[in-house]
Amino acid sequence: MTTASYTLVTGEQVHRIDHPSGLTIYVYPKEGYRSSYAMFGTRYGSVDTAFVRDGRHIEVPEGIAHYLEHKLFENEDCDAFARYAETGASANAFTSFDVTAYLFGCSDNFAASLEILLDFVQKPYFTEQTVQKEQGIIGQEIRMCDDSPDRRVLFNLLRTMYQKHPVRVDIAGTVESISHITPELLYDCYYTFYNLHNMVLCVCGNVDVETVCEVADRVLIPAKDLSLDMALPEEPDEVSAPFVEETMPVAAPLFYLGCKCPVKGRYLSDREMAACELIVDLLTAPSAPLYAALMRDGLINDSFGGEFFEGRSFAMFLLGGESADPKQVQQRIDEELTRLRNEGVDRERFEELRASLYGRMLRRFNSVENAAMCMMDDHFHERAPFAQSEAIAALTAEDVDRILREWMIPAHETLSVVKAKEDV
Repeated sequence: MTTASYTLVTGEQVHRIDHPSGLTIYVYPKEGYRSSYAMFGTRYGSVDTAFVRDGRHIEVPEGIAHYLEHKLFENEDCDAFARYAETGASANAFTSFDVTAYLFGCSDNFAASLEILLDFVQKPYFTEQTVQKEQGIIGQEIRMCDDSPDRRVLFNLLRTMYQKHPVRVDIAGTVESISHITPELLYDCYYTFYNLHNMVLCVCGNVDVETVCEVADRVLIPAKDLSLDMALPEEPDEVSAPFVEETMPVAAPLFYLGCKCPVKGRYLSDREMAACELIVDLLTAPSAPLYAALMRDGLINDSFGGEFFEGRSFAMFLLGGESADPKQVQQRIDEELTRLRNEGVDRERFEELRASLYGRMLRRFNSVENAAMCMMDDHFHERAPFAQSEAIAALTAEDVDRILREWMIPAHETLSVVKAKEDV
């Protein structure tokens, strides 16, 4: 077993353990904290519908990663939630585009709760009867999501922005796609992606390395490192279409303006991520001149905001909210982007935003949940723990100018709108 330690800007330390089982473990002790938090994640999400394992090309139904997450809580003996009830831990799980994670938070009985987490995730149990039962449950969940305007405006955008990349497919799949899921397919995906070499455990709070390693030594089952390649298609830089619109019962039109970043087969660097987050603030922060002008002209309300997110071979800016005239909002945003590309970001404004971004990054250290999530994200995106704090400190206005010039151009944009029929 090998270990390494990272000293954070707060003076605290994060310890990395390369466990003999194949699992990478991060332990972030927080002095004075009573609560503890753990996340056990795998580099596996909704985009992984085609992959190559040991030279064999495999294709599986859309939504199977999310489906597998649901089923893993049940095993032959009992439900994992029933076991957590005995320790008092609060447990949950989620599936994103490229990660599935199982988690719990607790104030007491950390070691016992950690044992439950590591144990049930390593014990898949699928039968024809339980798989068919889950199809009805998840099918109902999919139908409810289809009726959500907020979800429709987002996934309409992704389907229109991306031409080939499976990020364009809803994480839960469709009622049709999940009907093809079988126990055999679930086991195939489980033993491909739930390999400890493809996973990470992140714990934070009232924890110590010795306790975590003792539980890991006792519970983890050593895994053989598989030959695994993700079969993601090559995605063009340009969007599939610049506009998509749908009518639904909404009180006010909803919109998302997406800007697709031309990344192929890589994750963004720490500096690129920091620059992209600063650009979001540059456009959507309440202190931004653009925000003030749009608000003054009645084109947006306080729902307007933005985010930047990336995953395996995809990255995008998302700006959105409610507006009676989304196309006019897009035009004003494009005018501001043109000005920024021509003039560059104001250096005084850049320093203000960089200081604000750095402060937000430091606040993540105060939450055990956010800290664990950051460690997992950094690991799966091939970055050192909390490396972005150093990247923000080193960020320059020139870094921001480059991304504004090269990435944020009209050919990379898609506008998605959901509006009421009477607005047509």
